[in-house]
Amino acid sequence: MRWEPDRSVAALPYTPPTSIWQAAGRGMRNRCPICGVGKVFKGYLKVVDECSNCHAPLGRLRADDAPPYFTIFVAGHILFPPVLWIEKAYQPPMWLHMVVWLPAFTIACLLLLPPIKGATVGWMMRLGFDGSEHGAEPMPRPRPSPGTPDA
Repeated sequence: MRWEPDRSVAALPYTPPTSIWQAAGRGMRNRCPICGVGKVFKGYLKVVDECSNCHAPLGRLRADDAPPYFTIFVAGHILFPPVLWIEKAYQPPMWLHMVVWLPAFTIACLLLLPPIKGATVGWMMRLGFDGSEHGAEPMPRPRPSPGTPDA
């Protein structure tokens, strides 16, 4: 069962993702994969406990090793061809490769990791993961926003 926000609240701007790609794209832009308004991260890689807009419990999702794996995969596919091309064309000494490519790979991975983790969280949310896969309690029901009669 996928988590859905409380739709009885009229003031809540809610445009559900129509596809996995849209949910992943929202997460990649540090936006809540459910509503597209709230933020996914409260720091560099720390996922918020819940969306500030729709109260989706994003903090319950555990992306674990998927974002670093995807980041290394993408960074390697972007930077490895130039490494091979420069080696074949110019044959620079190994120290020059280390001076150029180690920082390049480090910077690429640091820049790619947050968007890829956000996309992974969006992907997981759209697929219906709710955190109970790791033994946690099932996701709570959506809570009403302040100012409604049920709040």
